[in-house]
Amino acid sequence: MIFERTPILRQTEISFDLDSHTLDFNLADGAELVLIRQFYSQPESDQLFITLLNSLHWQEEDIFIFSKWLKVPRLMCWYGDPDAYYQYSGVNHQPKPWTPELQSIRGKMEQQCQSTFNSVLANLYRDGKDSMGCHADDEKELGINPTIASLSLGDERLFKMHHKKSKQTLNINLQHGDLLLMGGTCQRHWLHSVPKTKAHKTPRINLTFRKILTV
Repeated sequence: MIFERTPILRQTEISFDLDSHTLDFNLADGAELVLIRQFYSQPESDQLFITLLNSLHWQEEDIFIFSKWLKVPRLMCWYGDPDAYYQYSGVNHQPKPWTPELQSIRGKMEQQCQSTFNSVLANLYRDGKDSMGCHADDEKELGINPTIASLSLGDERLFKMHHKKSKQTLNINLQHGDLLLMGGTCQRHWLHSVPKTKAHKTPRINLTFRKILTV
């Protein structure tokens, strides 16, 4: 479990805790999805956004999909413990050392999720043209039923999910300081994406904390 919460509701229902601003989506097949609004307050989020934007080693990447190399439509960087290598779409990511800010955020994530994380993938969406294609975080390095803590900082962006078999969809507007927790069988049964938009968008940073299985 991502963390202790109220009894399971019917699939079409959402439980809302007014004290913690927590949305608990009841998904089928053992998938867990929890949204915590303003996990970081606006002043905290403002400071984190500025610090991370200016201090992380953002870079463009090419990935190998559909039998060819394509430019990733966003900036990225990978941080973590020395042995937390991560490979996807033909690219092997060697982690950069933790920064003090990322270490602090990791500690808060681990306390919230009651899980440990040894790495974080940072994505920078510069405007509405930057995006993330539909996928699941189901690489073998993450193991079975991984818990992923996803922190959003900056402009609001739409996070789309759909079930692999039933095609049920979920649209979530992720806002400045929001934390989205994915656990259980979420990566086995659901795909997610951040689509392009024609709306005017200012930069957004997304941090997804993970635990890479190491030998």
